[in-house]
Amino acid sequence: MSGLIKLKGVDVRFGAVQALSGIDLRVAAGERLALIGSNGSGKSTLLRVLHGLVKPVAGSVLRDSAARQAMVFQRPHMLRTSALNNVALGLWIAGERWRRARERALLALGRVGLGEVALRSARALSGGQQQRLALARAWSLKPDVLFLDEPTSSLDPHAKREVESLMAEFAEGGMTLVFASHNLGQVKRLATRVVYLEHGRVLADLPVNEFFNGPRLVQTSREADLFVKGELA
Repeated sequence: MSGLIKLKGVDVRFGAVQALSGIDLRVAAGERLALIGSNGSGKSTLLRVLHGLVKPVAGSVLRDSAARQAMVFQRPHMLRTSALNNVALGLWIAGERWRRARERALLALGRVGLGEVALRSARALSGGQQQRLALARAWSLKPDVLFLDEPTSSLDPHAKREVESLMAEFAEGGMTLVFASHNLGQVKRLATRVVYLEHGRVLADLPVNEFFNGPRLVQTSREADLFVKGELA
């Protein structure tokens, strides 16, 4: 298989709802893939299929078995303990000895600028700090692929810039990013490739510059072109 993950003809249903239909998608190492589309288009479901949290009812999902994966959710769950333990517990569950897990957790918190709040309750942190803590938990596991579901949707502008900066640094370090976003400016800043979904189908899949600036978007999908222009009803 060429690439880290390959989806072929993937369908997902939740009861009577068809969440994804006939999805063909390949994720290559080192790219930054943005999933965009309106609410209910299937972005979050597709992320969960890629990460292995949702199984399709039809089609196939092939993965590089050697590639490590992690995911940051739109509203990450904070355990009722310190920021340090929120990171260390994941490492301990992954097989690290507790002392070493705490050492690595401290390094991860420092990586995202949270070293000074390591012993503070994770649930007492601000929204931006909690999102950075979620990134620290993911980064500490040294994933090859990081999935992010609307990672800055509920953050103020300063916190958004901090999270975007961390995402860019992770990518520059060789990590593959796949993220869902409603923020087209963020997509332009961070993505190398854009996939547009509507009603559970991929209608456009283009390099970021061609998606926003080239004529191929109009040729590929009128709906995606209207979405980018803010004219889609």
